[in-house]
Amino acid sequence: MSTAPMSETQPPTRDLPLDPLQTGLLVVDMQNFCVRPDGGEMALLSPETDEIDYGAYFRRLEETTVPNIQRLQAACRAAGAEVLYTTIESLTLDGRDRSLDYKISGFNIPKGAWEGRVVDELTPGADEIVLPKSSSSVFISTNIDYVLRNLGVRQLVICGIRSDHCVQSAVRDACDLGYLVTLVRDASTSFSEDVHRTALGTLQGYCRLATTDTLLAELAAGAPKAAR
Repeated sequence: MSTAPMSETQPPTRDLPLDPLQTGLLVVDMQNFCVRPDGGEMALLSPETDEIDYGAYFRRLEETTVPNIQRLQAACRAAGAEVLYTTIESLTLDGRDRSLDYKISGFNIPKGAWEGRVVDELTPGADEIVLPKSSSSVFISTNIDYVLRNLGVRQLVICGIRSDHCVQSAVRDACDLGYLVTLVRDASTSFSEDVHRTALGTLQGYCRLATTDTLLAELAAGAPKAAR
């Protein structure tokens, strides 16, 4: 049996530079609930417990994760790539629409709550899309696949928190749905640096792993001349 040549819709490798006009940046759950010490469950902890259990996490967010996402935002906007956001937020006030997993986990971010908003440092642009989700994977509880296909996105760059939960779920589902996925190593994190590294290891070979600097160079090289 002869083998048909690989078509343009079947790229020979995951390791392709970004084409900005086919690229979407997906910023996962960078919201007040997860990023702010006074948001979510951590707001109930004592300052001492907060520092012992989560101090390093909040420092990584402030010093590395948020600044790198800001750089990616700016570069995507300049190059003409789409920028989208997910937030954990119920469609109802009492959270009755949440996934069973979220109900068992015991947290609910009501529709319109402050904790469901993207943090001020990463404020979405006026014409950028924010998708509230009520499950770990944005591909399960929103119409993001439909939206991305309508936008012409084939290469999906994913960053945010947490790399071992919602980020990983988005990566795996996007890959299975036929997107070329790049996970940004230094624009994602989790509560523990060890957990973050382990999550990256489990996705090695499943998607492309890249640094912020690498992607900024690709976006700049591929941007239309008018945007350079």
